[in-house]
Amino acid sequence: MKFTLINNKKTEQLSFKNNLTIKELLDQIEKPLETVVIKKNGQIVLEDEIIQEGDTIEVIQIIYGG
Repeated sequence: MKFTLINNKKTEQLSFKNNLTIKELLDQIEKPLETVVIKKNGQIVLEDEIIQEGDTIEVIQIIYGG
């Protein structure tokens, strides 16, 4: 199955196994959950959301500092 990943303004098509969650994807691309917001097809989702065939997943880096 395939989906689109938008990460740091880079768009790519990725293949995945069935029942890949947002958390598993973040682990694979080495992005800590605490530093990003995830959109699935334009809607903010939680880490246990399952990615479906044809989804568009956008990883938005949170900017923070002191």
